[in-house]
Amino acid sequence: MVFCGTAAGDVAARVGAPYAGPGNRFYRVLHAVGLTPRELRPLEFRELLAFGIGLTDAAKHAVGRDNVLTAADFDAAAVIEKVERYAPCAVAFVGKRAAREVLEARAVGYGRQERTIGSSAVWVLPSTSGAARGTWDPSPWHDLADALEAAR
Repeated sequence: MVFCGTAAGDVAARVGAPYAGPGNRFYRVLHAVGLTPRELRPLEFRELLAFGIGLTDAAKHAVGRDNVLTAADFDAAAVIEKVERYAPCAVAFVGKRAAREVLEARAVGYGRQERTIGSSAVWVLPSTSGAARGTWDPSPWHDLADALEAAR
């Protein structure tokens, strides 16, 4: 499966590792829901491939929080092309902004979406960023992990 974030945060860009901000829960939640056998450190992100997990961003060439990005920063076509080419069982957007931009939707809810990208199921998950801590709900993450386990 592939997780698609919005863009690298400032810390992630500086250290060269996705989801590396000190308050980011990405690797913690991957382990908590059973997608990895242990909690990886951000600099170990390449090890995710061994667990069948890929990473990408909707705004590959931008850096910063969602509120500083413009629509021009996003490359929805590139995300869709990658997902269609590699055909993961699922693509999960980590945060609503990436999902809205790639899916060209005004609003999206959390959880599995009705649409697919090619043969890949589409999920929208709450952001793991420390900036989103006030609205954190791990339930959609658990639902995704359960669906992936059931599909095995």
